Amino acid sequence: MGGNELFSPLGIGFCVFIIGALAIDFGLLRRKGTHVVPVKEAAAWTLVWIVLAIGFGILMQWAWQDATKTTEYFVGYLVEKSLSVDNIFVFTIIFAALKTPKKLQQLALMWGILLALVLRGIMILIGAALIERFEWIIWVFGGFLLLTGVQMLRSGGHASEGEPSAIKLARRFIHVNNDYNEERFWIIKAGRRVFTPIFLTIAVIGIIDLVFAVDSIPAIFGITLDPFIVFTSNAFAILGLRNLYFLLADAKDRFHYLSVGLAFVLMWIGVKMILPAINHDWKVPPLVSLVIVLSILTVSIVASLLRTKRVARKASRPARARKR
Repeated sequence: MGGNELFSPLGIGFCVFIIGALAIDFGLLRRKGTHVVPVKEAAAWTLVWIVLAIGFGILMQWAWQDATKTTEYFVGYLVEKSLSVDNIFVFTIIFAALKTPKKLQQLALMWGILLALVLRGIMILIGAALIERFEWIIWVFGGFLLLTGVQMLRSGGHASEGEPSAIKLARRFIHVNNDYNEERFWIIKAGRRVFTPIFLTIAVIGIIDLVFAVDSIPAIFGITLDPFIVFTSNAFAILGLRNLYFLLADAKDRFHYLSVGLAFVLMWIGVKMILPAINHDWKVPPLVSLVIVLSILTVSIVASLLRTKRVARKASRPARARKR
């Protein structure tokens, strides 16, 4: 198949699928109403999106008949899905800072992720056009990812406590009323349209994802230069983000070393992008990259779970001592 599949019947078909999936999602939300999402529901839908992403990769192998492109898709999906976990912990800070009611968080994430999908699509088109015109820019992306990974190691990840600067930026342009008014995005007050906090929350989620995309979009271009693979792996990664949030929002402390793992993933991809600039023959096969990324993430997750278990064991010792 051709290289510009994003605008081919295959790409158009994928966009129709995405629109249909979002329509079903919004339809279910409207039928059930805004509610606090239980863990069981979040886990079920997270699994559905993961199965759909894997199924799409298998289907594309049949369509492409090219194991390299299929591997690139799975590496891209894995990297984007892993990086999206960092977004989740920032969303918890946003909701806390804006005092978003729990039952409205689902609505905010749904619209915020839809906005993020559109913005990422635009960024992917711009990135693909730049790389096609200026081939050397891929090395700039590599250097940027390398530096970003180092900064993440030094800072301990993206997330920081306190009010995110994205909220301060959004408040400059959005005049907000203090009343959530349930699901309404704006109200008329004294003859003037005033936005509600839920609209501000959606705008901030979009801004935050755009900031994170500055890392993730170059990262996936380091895996593949095919815009279709870049967009589809991104789309599947963020479409399941809403349910993943409700599954992992309270598990931040259990993944203590995940940010470290993500930093090493970004640095690895940065090095992988720079190597061909040093020697044209130093191109890393997608399968090797997949194994390295999986190994880094596995080590960081296992180390995090072992640390959580160790901390829990230490915390239980004083209780045992008191009983004696």
